[in-house]
Amino acid sequence: MSDHIADQMSIRETFTAAGVRGRLHACDIDSGRAVGVGADEPVVLSSIVKVLLVLEFARQVAAGALDPAERVVIGAADRFGGWGTAGCADDIEVSLRDLAYFAMSVSDNTAADVLLHRLGGPDLLGLLAAELGLHRTRVAGGPRQLLESMFADLGARDDAEFARLFPTLEPQRVAALRVFDPERTTSSTPEELTRLLGLIWRDEAGPPAACAAVRDLMARQLFWTRLRSGFPAEVRVAGKTGTLPGLAMEIGVAQFPDGGRYAIAVFVSGGGRVPRIEADLALGRAAAQAVGLLRDQR
Repeated sequence: MSDHIADQMSIRETFTAAGVRGRLHACDIDSGRAVGVGADEPVVLSSIVKVLLVLEFARQVAAGALDPAERVVIGAADRFGGWGTAGCADDIEVSLRDLAYFAMSVSDNTAADVLLHRLGGPDLLGLLAAELGLHRTRVAGGPRQLLESMFADLGARDDAEFARLFPTLEPQRVAALRVFDPERTTSSTPEELTRLLGLIWRDEAGPPAACAAVRDLMARQLFWTRLRSGFPAEVRVAGKTGTLPGLAMEIGVAQFPDGGRYAIAVFVSGGGRVPRIEADLALGRAAAQAVGLLRDQR
């Protein structure tokens, strides 16, 4: 048995032991060494697309096309599901750069949607992915469009009705929702996503200032139960999560004190059978295992 196949099997066993299905790609940003399980399979992105969003924002700022201090008002009509500004009771005024911060740090859907509108709409993100050579990455809309597609497919009027109806669905009905179908929603592959991270970390996804801004925003994410949970405190982890019912995902970079940098993309599904925290921690374990295999190859 080759080392590559043995590595794949060991990672699969980690997922299986946790009761989840996993797809993963991890690579050494500087040497190109990689390990993967289902790395070329299409996966839905959910909030991971916000990495492309903040990259486009940072590139426009670096080009002088946007003033990051520009102020926008978020009102009741703008707010919908999620964290951050979405939970505000009153209108708020915020800068574009703080919208980017909220979109990344707490995955604020409203902030992301308002920022995307100001940038010029979701088509720009698809064009950016194509420019970077990410030809299997597609953007079907912003956060609002994805949420609205879920409501429409289920016939729910709002998030409360969706939360009530979703647990009653048969598995085949869930699979029929557009948001779970990579061909009909925002999607990519684990391998393309680690390639995107490599471009950002090597300052090849845009001007160095833009890439640095994205790295800083990803390092400020507050959620710790996924990638971050798999690594010791001395390893610096910058990431972006995505979540859908029954799905947990995160992409990010783990940087070690010795300078080793590893791009990671992990997607797990538990079909509702596994508690969310167990799926999250399994994601972190598999990520750390994959990086450990790469470090053993040095």
